[in-house]
Amino acid sequence: MDEAFGKQAAEWFERGRHDIETAQLLFDEKGYADSIALHIQQALEKYLKGFLVLHGRKPPRIHELDALLNRISEFDNRFDDYISLCEKATRYYLEDRYPPGPLVQYEYEELKEDLRASGELIQMMMDSLNH
Repeated sequence: MDEAFGKQAAEWFERGRHDIETAQLLFDEKGYADSIALHIQQALEKYLKGFLVLHGRKPPRIHELDALLNRISEFDNRFDDYISLCEKATRYYLEDRYPPGPLVQYEYEELKEDLRASGELIQMMMDSLNH
């Protein structure tokens, strides 16, 4: 692994960790559901982009998590089961960012499952780096 790629990937992962921890803190405190959802999306985006960088690929300037996961699948298909999570989390980013219209309401049980699945995906990516 190229040292520069490793350093840049670590920066992506650190920022992603901040987002997933923020999502969990907001969830634990029954914070705004739309903010929890957005932090889930942001965390996954940063981890996926960091994973691409770590494997020598330049991450595209997109927010579609399913497209990022598809790029990863070109060289590592262990994460393919998370495509539906990535599609859903992309909608968290696209639906809630700006007006017009009311905020999209998410159920806490749904967010709880998304946090769990996100943590699982993140852990799988991190574990794969040690093998």
